[in-house]
Amino acid sequence: METLISKCKSAKKPLVVAGCVPQGSRDLKELEGVSIVGVQQIDRVVEVVEETLKGHEVRLLNRKTLPALDLPKVRKNRFVEILPINVGCLGACTYCKTKHARGHLGSYTVDSLVERVKTVIADGVKEIWLSSEDTGAYGRDIGVNLPILLKAIVTELPSDGSTMLRVGMTNPPYILEHLKDIADVLRHPCVYSFLHVPVQSGSDEVLSAMNREYTVSQFKTVVDTLTELVPGMQIATDIICGFPGETDEDFAQTVSLIEQYKFPQVHISQFYPRPGTPAARMKKVLSTVVKKRSRELTSIFESFMPYNGMEGKVERILITEIATDGIHLVGHTKGYVQVLVVGPETILGTSAMVKITSVGRWSVFGEVIKSLDERNHNIATCDKRPSGNKCLSSKLDEACACSREPQPCACDETCGGETMSQVNVASPSNNGTCSEERNDPNLFRWLLRKRKNHLQKRTEDVSVLESKEEGYSRGRIRSWAFIDKALVSGMFLSLLTIVVAVSFLVSGSTMAK
Repeated sequence: METLISKCKSAKKPLVVAGCVPQGSRDLKELEGVSIVGVQQIDRVVEVVEETLKGHEVRLLNRKTLPALDLPKVRKNRFVEILPINVGCLGACTYCKTKHARGHLGSYTVDSLVERVKTVIADGVKEIWLSSEDTGAYGRDIGVNLPILLKAIVTELPSDGSTMLRVGMTNPPYILEHLKDIADVLRHPCVYSFLHVPVQSGSDEVLSAMNREYTVSQFKTVVDTLTELVPGMQIATDIICGFPGETDEDFAQTVSLIEQYKFPQVHISQFYPRPGTPAARMKKVLSTVVKKRSRELTSIFESFMPYNGMEGKVERILITEIATDGIHLVGHTKGYVQVLVVGPETILGTSAMVKITSVGRWSVFGEVIKSLDERNHNIATCDKRPSGNKCLSSKLDEACACSREPQPCACDETCGGETMSQVNVASPSNNGTCSEERNDPNLFRWLLRKRKNHLQKRTEDVSVLESKEEGYSRGRIRSWAFIDKALVSGMFLSLLTIVVAVSFLVSGSTMAK
């Protein structure tokens, strides 16, 4: 940040700095002579920019009412809405600088958040992330709580699961009294069974020095209760290595906690003293020791294989982005496990049933079996009419990717609307069944299969035509035989005439000489 500000100043560029740093450290030398806007005044950023362009220095830092939720924005991912439910927090962690910037808790009303949810769903958003410094503390300043908000939002989510809700980070203290209610929400089909609950240390002594306001036992109660009550629950956590006063025994307790739960996600950081915080005045652990502990804990964490056992399972996922490799698409299961699939970009923003083909340390790989979005033109569904089971296209003007011959469909009785727990996958031996859809993630295999089906269909059509026309086709061939002979004879006579004419011309030329 300091380097960027210096470059802008040197280039004589008008400059506005916004966010937590100018709000929490307004007296920084680097901020002298530039316009700054705090976290609670971001809705006035256009005004600040206009005044800065006129050559004025503007400093807007005094807190006012919460910024409007419907400010114009450009989403980094058009399918994801990051919705702040409150700013600030009720905690007073000794290492945290964010409280200095964002201040005391300020919650948006339930009605305003529900209206925003309705708006973004209408805009085509497929994931709503509730964001906050501490979602568990939501509403304590306005007489409501997190479960009340979550239940109100869930009622507005489409029942088909086309839009999913993800609850943001929460510290342990303020959700302890609401664990069962929160578990009820996390079990909802339209809510990810995932929660980020930072523990920071496995030592009660260190937690006390951090002023975290809970014990290791209470953190375990949160994890154990949610894991018991919510099927497939996934919990992520945070660890700070080398907090001032952390002993080898304290660190050993942290290692033990991580080994006990084998969290799929752990954000490990080394303690860094933030200026102006109480922890910055505490006696530091040697940097070499801090780095060693960080490396050791990272090594232990990376040795876990949290997704073992998923291979071969069929999962429903919501696909929302392109992977960094530019090849795979990224989807998430109900437990927010990252699934990488191959498919056309047209399936972004849709749900699909996938079969997990392999697992990695950070994510799993899957193969799309069926898209669950009505806009997908390539879905083969089952027609269970009395006339027989046939594979039909979900769009009437497009041919089905299945065989045209009436044969049992590979799907079950609920094809097209199956639940996550009841999905029948077509056997490889069922040639031409519903499993052979156009959305096969292997494009090369799909093209080969289409060519094979096309050749087979053409052969069948020719066979049917020949069988139907067998009675008169021979006569037609005989009649054409006469015409063929006449054409050949005419061509022969024409060629003979040309040869004679050329010979005559050559003879005449010789006689003239």
